[in-house]
Amino acid sequence: MSIDIDTARRVAKLARIKVEEDNLPALAGELSNILTFMEQLNEVDVEGVEPMTSVTPQRLKRREDVVTEGGMQHKILSNAPDAREGFFAVPKVVE
Repeated sequence: MSIDIDTARRVAKLARIKVEEDNLPALAGELSNILTFMEQLNEVDVEGVEPMTSVTPQRLKRREDVVTEGGMQHKILSNAPDAREGFFAVPKVVE
């Protein structure tokens, strides 16, 4: 697919990127190269290939789901500049 100068100008405007008029042909060429590469990727046969989350197989680290000490509300709220009725108190922001 080939991108013309008018399309490159429109893409730059939509992306809110200031591109000088004399740089538009180069931008159009770069965008065309990117689209050509994407078209090449679409030609690759990926039938039966599992999706990967990483280039090396690895399992996410997980912590054990254990019950911890609760009941530290008073200790936590002692750090708050303003606490009322067991909650953090913040200024009203919506009228």
